Amino acid sequence: MYAFESYHRPQSLTDAVALLAANPFARPMAGGTDILVRLREGHKDYADIVDIHGLPELEGMSADRGELRIGSGTTFAALMTSSLATRLAPMLIEAAGWVAGPQIRNTATIGGNICNGSACADSAAPLLVLNAHLDLIGPEGQRLIPLRGFHLGPGRVERRPGEILRSVRIKSEQDQGLGTAYVKYSMRQAMDIATIGCGAGVRLRDDQSNGIVDELRLAFTVAAPTPVRCPTAEAAARGLPLSQAVKAVAEALDQDVSPRTSWRAAGDFRMHIIRTLAERMIRTAAKRFASSAANHQEARTC
Repeated sequence: MYAFESYHRPQSLTDAVALLAANPFARPMAGGTDILVRLREGHKDYADIVDIHGLPELEGMSADRGELRIGSGTTFAALMTSSLATRLAPMLIEAAGWVAGPQIRNTATIGGNICNGSACADSAAPLLVLNAHLDLIGPEGQRLIPLRGFHLGPGRVERRPGEILRSVRIKSEQDQGLGTAYVKYSMRQAMDIATIGCGAGVRLRDDQSNGIVDELRLAFTVAAPTPVRCPTAEAAARGLPLSQAVKAVAEALDQDVSPRTSWRAAGDFRMHIIRTLAERMIRTAAKRFASSAANHQEARTC
């Protein structure tokens, strides 16, 4: 049995915001893949629910001038089958494929994954690399804020009372000029949360896969109390040939991450995985950049 104190199913986003504003203890629930587990375990913090699953204002994807808008109620299964998302944000599709199993992906939403505040959220690292913004609506109106800085600590995010995440906004990878890659390391390759998740975005100064790094974006999950970008490592790589940049990143990473020891993995083992995945994803992203640049040049000359 679920330990509900109150349960409401609003018919519109406006009603949902009003219900959340009226009860400071209420939580919005979309897919419910995390909240229902906690309710089943008897956590009283999740006893007051406003069920926003299926609200039309939170559904669907669209693009305008190269910006992809993903409704917060979009499931990972829907994301993976979207030709629009595949074309504009392939890195996010890559990450979606690592989310649990098919049953969970059919229910879990990108909004819930972000707003849950988990350090191991599979969508967080790619969205940080892509400089995603969050479109929130609440009693005080609308806000468009960067994802970077939204996670405040384990289970805590910068969502104001009564607010609901309406959509995620991303500029297309091509418009951002990035080659990208994402991988999740876990002890099992099915139905397991990440031991470490790593996403990289690379832009090279020329079209060669070992060219000069013009820009590096690097993000991790489970490498700190929140999903993190790595500004020190990113700066260390800038202006170096790729092979040197990878070494510079490995030396700088311990200034950006603070992996902890838990029953899943020791901190020093996580640090080893962080360095290993960083090198692999940077090199993979660089190859994809070079390939994309070559294809673009070929298309222009045809």
